[in-house]
Parts: sequence; structure tokens; C-alpha cells
Amino acid sequence: MTTVSAASTAAELLAGYRPGSSTLFTSPSGTLLAEGEYFAVPQSGRRDGLADLSRRVDAVLGVAEAAGHEVRTVVGAVPFAPGAPDRLVVPARLRRGSAPVATPAERSSFRADKVRPVPEPEQYAAAVAEAVRQIDAGRYTKVVLARSLRVDAPGFDPAPVVRALAGREPGAYTFGVDLGGGRTLFGASPELLVARRGNRITAHPLAGSAARGATPAEDARRAATLMRSEKDRHEHAVVVEAVADALRPFCDQLTVPPNPSPVATATMWHLGTMVTGTVSDPSVSALTLATALHPTPAVCGTPTAAARDAITELEEFERGFYTGAVGWVDASGDGEWAVTIRCATSDEDGLDLYAGAGVVAGSDPQAELAETTAKLGTMLAALGLELDDVA
Repeated sequence: MTTVSAASTAAELLAGYRPGSSTLFTSPSGTLLAEGEYFAVPQSGRRDGLADLSRRVDAVLGVAEAAGHEVRTVVGAVPFAPGAPDRLVVPARLRRGSAPVATPAERSSFRADKVRPVPEPEQYAAAVAEAVRQIDAGRYTKVVLARSLRVDAPGFDPAPVVRALAGREPGAYTFGVDLGGGRTLFGASPELLVARRGNRITAHPLAGSAARGATPAEDARRAATLMRSEKDRHEHAVVVEAVADALRPFCDQLTVPPNPSPVATATMWHLGTMVTGTVSDPSVSALTLATALHPTPAVCGTPTAAARDAITELEEFERGFYTGAVGWVDASGDGEWAVTIRCATSDEDGLDLYAGAGVVAGSDPQAELAETTAKLGTMLAALGLELDDVA
């Protein structure tokens, strides 16, 4: 594999990121810059593309090895819907460097012609209210409903925003993925779906959220309130149980802490639980584990099939790669996959931002609307837009 020495900095790789010709992925363990495309993973012929994803990736890595290609790593993104196309490639060149560090916020200077909520806020609140009625009727116990913002901005360049996110959220999983056709998926996710290094695996599910406070005292109060919230702790426990149940068949040891911890981002508090373990079979790759986990109740709901149906019924847009997975896996099976949240997709005419909230029995539509607005703050801050722009 072609790599950069450990002395290379995240700043150097961030400076080398070029939307349309490269893919960037940063994490607390390092930075990866994939340039060009040697070979794309073919699309699945199956209705559920996740079912044969690991096989398709292994086949492409085998092609790279047989051809003597130095890079034995696949990078890219997996969509939310099982039948939607994925975007995974073996790059022509792969460079690695250090993890990003906090830097003065770089702000995008693009001109936004118009910002349009999809759906309108009152329609989103009505969808949440309908979901609560369906939960009370016993159709499912939780569903995650999302909304989006369409920002009209011809000629938008995501590169400054990706760099701003990496500096603003150095502990997050920042990404800029070339989707082809002039489209880019970019964002800064706080949530690790799964990572594998050797036989060691890690997952960090997040569920239960509150906006950060405007003052240190208010911020501390909100974190403490979140930690005491029975609703949020129950929602979190459901997600952690699902993650642990999905990982156990692959592990000979799994550690699940009994209580969550508060996790802070620049705009939100979350409840998080760090799940760790060891895989029993070295052939089980990070991608295999990711597909076994995806989608977690944190981004879909529970039961999964019923929650998916509700999302199709109640959301007014196609999620695409939002709430999918983004990351990399190499020929040894090591890799990192983050949940694709706090993100946007851009095209030649502008970009679409996304945020969602978990709806359970007793959810307040206005509170869930406010939560999605707060979650949009990560991307809006990097874009130089204000929360007032999306009220």
C-alpha cells in the first residue's frame, strides 16, 4: 500500500483533499486520503445489497492483489436502504497521516441563494405526531424520522467545509466521499459504527441527545438532565442491546458497560456506550461487522422492518447515504466505519443537509423538531449559516 509516513499531518492530507477526485476520512486514530479510482466495487444484483457486500469487496481486493496493485483497501459509503447503490472503490493511491487536531474554524464563503426545509417544520412535527399514534397502536416501538434542508448554491465547493469540520470536531469521523457525477457526501459523524484492528473490535453507539447550553452552567445542567432522563436512557439501552446482540455471534469476548457516558460534540450532548470485544474468526472483517450492525435502532428504529416501512411512509425524501455507513476496510479485514450522520450531499446546484430524531411513545413533536434543528448546527456552523436560517 502507498502510504505517508507517521510524521505526515492531518493538515497536509486535508490540504490535498480534492472533491471529485479524492475521498477523505479522518478519525481519532488517523487520517486517510484516497486519490483516484483504480477499481469500483460492482453493484449487487440482489434486492438486499448488504447481503453480498463483503463478498463483492473481497472479490475486488482479490483483483487488486492479482494485478499487483499496491493499494489493498476499499473506501467509500454504504446507503441506508438495502436496495440502494453503494459507492465503494479501490483508490489509485492511498495516503495516511495523523489524526486531526482542533484548529481555528475555517468558514465557507459560498453564497446560499435559498434555504428550503424538506419537509416544512410544521409538516415534520405532524409526521412525528403520526409516528407517536402508530407507536401507541403497536406498529413499532421506535422510529427515527429525519428532515432535510436544500441549500441552493451553484458552484458550491465542499472542500473548505470538510476542512472546517475536521478542525471544529477533531474527535469526530470527518469525511468527504466522491460519489461520482459531481456529487460529494461530506460531514462529521460523532458515532463509530464499528472498528476492527487485528482481533480487537470497538463500537460506540449513541442514542439520547440534548443541545449544548449557551453558558458553562447551562451546558452542565443539560448534560446532567440528559444522563437522568428515563426516556433517553431507555432509548439508548435499546440501541446498545441491539449492537451487542449483533456482535456476539462474531466474538469470543464482548464487554458492554452497564451505564452510558455523556459524549459532547460542538453542538450536542449524546449518551454513548463504548462496546469492545475480540473476534473469534480472523476472516470476519470490519465491513462484515458493519453490515451485521446496519442499521442500528439509533438511525432506523425497532423492530427494524416496521421502522423502515414507517420511514418510507412518513419521510418526504430519499435518505440516500444519510444514516448509512462511511469508512474503509483493508485486505486484512481491519477498518473503521462511522454512522453517516451530521452530513450533507452536494451537487453542481447546491447541497442537502440531514438530521433526524428518535420517536418513541410520549415523544413531543416540537421537542423532536428542536432536536433536529440543533443537530443541523454542526453542518450549519461549518457552512457559515445560522440556526435562525432554518427555523
